[in-house]
This record gives sequence, structure tokens and C-alpha cells, in this order.
Amino acid sequence: MDVLFLSRLQFAVATYFHFLFVPLTLGLSLLVAIMQTKWYRSGDPDYLRMTKFWGKLFLINFAIGVVTGITLEFQFGTNWSRYSIFVGDVFGSLLAIEATSAFFLESTFLAVWFFGWDRISKKLHLASIWLVAIGSNLSAFWILAANAWMQSPVGYEIRNGRAELTDFFAVIFQPFEVLEFIHTIGGAYILAGFFVLGISAWHLLRRNEQTFFRKSFSLAAVWTLVFALFEVLQGHMNAEILHHKQPMKLAAMEAHWETKAGAPMHLILWPDAENERNSVEALTVPSLLSILANYDPDTEVKGLKSVPPADRPPVLPTFLAFRAMVGLAFVFIALSAWAVLKRGDPEGSPLLLKLLVFAIPLPYIANELGWTVAEIGRQPWIVYGVMRTSDAVSPIAGSQVAVSVVAFIVVYTLLGAADFYLLAKYARRGPVESRDAGY
Repeated sequence: MDVLFLSRLQFAVATYFHFLFVPLTLGLSLLVAIMQTKWYRSGDPDYLRMTKFWGKLFLINFAIGVVTGITLEFQFGTNWSRYSIFVGDVFGSLLAIEATSAFFLESTFLAVWFFGWDRISKKLHLASIWLVAIGSNLSAFWILAANAWMQSPVGYEIRNGRAELTDFFAVIFQPFEVLEFIHTIGGAYILAGFFVLGISAWHLLRRNEQTFFRKSFSLAAVWTLVFALFEVLQGHMNAEILHHKQPMKLAAMEAHWETKAGAPMHLILWPDAENERNSVEALTVPSLLSILANYDPDTEVKGLKSVPPADRPPVLPTFLAFRAMVGLAFVFIALSAWAVLKRGDPEGSPLLLKLLVFAIPLPYIANELGWTVAEIGRQPWIVYGVMRTSDAVSPIAGSQVAVSVVAFIVVYTLLGAADFYLLAKYARRGPVESRDAGY
């Protein structure tokens, strides 16, 4: 058994599973904070009940997400020890900051918020949920700073066979990190918006708690449309930075084989990696890829053939994941725009409500596709242009990894089933009366 393949498989299982929970935590924490703020300012009891109902779902999701994140980080020592030895001075410092600052901030004040109903002042209680939301998003910032450094290594020098940190601020404020953070956060907020929209739509179809779920629906509709539009507008900025930092990833995303100026974009195509060409090319827009890459129709865009096959990412999975992600982004805009238009009387549009219920899994898929593009598109590098993935794996037996892969899949399946069962159970139950807890 190939230890490299099994280690990559195990890390992929852990990453994909963990990222089922992270985006909802990031987005729902802010939405709950906004709901509680509306209650604090207006005194409207529906917003208090909204805070508690959506807050309960947030807590369930948060608990599972924390567990899966811890096991993910341990793999850097067990499965990727050569990587950890080589980049620990840079990568380890970022993860340490995340754990000792952002994670403790969100977990501490989450306990204050959960146990603080009727025990602390309304203002302090409101502040606690905002600190939870800030801590959650700061946690994402530090983790994405670590990932962005792997995608675009800066602020370091190779000394004594190791990458040693020389410029901390260059690492955390480089353009790649800023764009990766913004794009990931945008996707998380879209997911949280559709989560609230879908559950609200399910109850509105059944005429349950209509006033309550109309307010939830209206708030989530505007929130989701804003971030869906933002995500598409911001997404094209990634093409520019990939053009400069990871040209082979950009080439794989667009199945672009030949280096050329005025590179076109084919809206319909199918890559044929074996023959280093595209078997289908249709609806071609001249120079569009060059414009997206550098805002100049005469920009030269590198093709996949400009490097040896061993230095190219897997083309088909990168291409398909990217196209599917972009397609879903426009679905999100259409659905959220429709929801905004109908937010005054959503019950009058049963087709929209049904679509929103079935759309709940789509942002989950889109977020996973985004990580597929980011990570598979970076191959064969674990640190782009510095360290190959094949050089990073631990010197252990494949049989050892095989056992842990099976264990991870079994445990994660059970955890995932428990989480989604609880989310579905309490989502279907609907809000409880405000007297059950809190002010």
C-alpha cells in the first residue's frame, strides 16, 4: 500500500468532513449575533426566539466542528512529519496563534453566552455572542494564513535545511492570504444564509410559526444575496493572483494548454489530458482569459505544456470542480434574488420555498469544490514551488495509515450522522417559547 496515497486520502477525508461544519459556524455565529442585536434594540420577542432557535443549531454544529478540527491538526505530526520538520517554524506559529487566541476567545465567550441567560446583563450577553462571532472568524483568518503560505510562500528563508520565518507580517497580509480569507468567508456566509432560508422555507410551506419564519427568511434572503453577489465579483480577483502566483493551477482550471497572449476562454469544453488538448471547445470568447488574468487582452497566459507533466496538477478534477463551483455561484444569486423579491410574502411562492429546501446541500457542495480546486490545483506541491507532497509524507508503513483511514471514515460517519440527525431534529421542531430560557 502506498503511504503517500493513503496519507493524502486520510487528510482529504478529514478536511472534507471538517469543512462540512466550519462554514456554518462562521456564518451562523454572525447571523445569531445580528438577531440578538435586533432583539436588544427593538425588544421584539420574535428576535429573542430567533436568537435561541438558530443559536441552538449553531451550538450543535460548533461542537462537532471542534472535534474534527483537532484530529485534522494532529495529522501534520503523524502523517506529514517531514513537512512539519521543514516548515514548523512558519506553519506551526500560525496554528499556535489560532489555538491560543481565536479559539479560546470563541470557546470562552460561547460558554458565557450559553450559560449567561438571566445571569449577566443584556448588554454583556449581547457582547459575548459578538465575541464568539469575531473569534470564529479570526480563527478562520489564522488557519487560512497557514494555508495561504503553503499556496504562496513568503516571508521566510531556508536555513539549516528548514524554512524559518523572517517576516511575520508579510505572511499574514500577503494578497494571497487576504483574497483566500475573503473568498472562503464569503462562501461560508452564503452557506449559513441558505441554511436559514431552507429551514424557514420548510416551515413556511407547512404554515408553522409564519411570523417568526418570515422574519428569519427576510433577514437571510438579503444577507445571502449580498454575499452571493460579492462572491462572484470578488472571485475573478483570484484569477489575477493565480496568474502571477500559481499559473499552472489557473491553466488547469481552464484546461489551457498552450502559452499565448490574448488567451480565449471556452465556455463549453472538455479536457483530454492524455493527448494534452481539449476534445471539445465551443462558445469561445476571444481574449477573455487574458483579461481575467491581468485586465489586459494582450496578456500572455501560461499553458499547461509550459511545464513537464510531472509539474502539472491533475487537470480533469481541477477543471470540473472549478466549473461546478462557478455554476453553483450563479444558482445562488438567482435563488437569493428571488427570495429577496418575495420576502414580503414568501408563502405566495411555493415553488421558491421548495427549491430553497432542496438547495440547502448546494452551498456545502460549493465550499467543498472550492477546497478541491485550491488543494488539488496546487499539486504536486505541498508548499508551492518549494516542497513536493511526495517529500513531505512521514516515513511510516502504509499498513499503519490504512488502519487509521478506515478508523477515520467509520468515526466521522458516525459523528456526521449524529450531527445532521440533531440539526434536522431541532430544525423540524421549530422555535421554543421564550420562557424556556433567557430574558
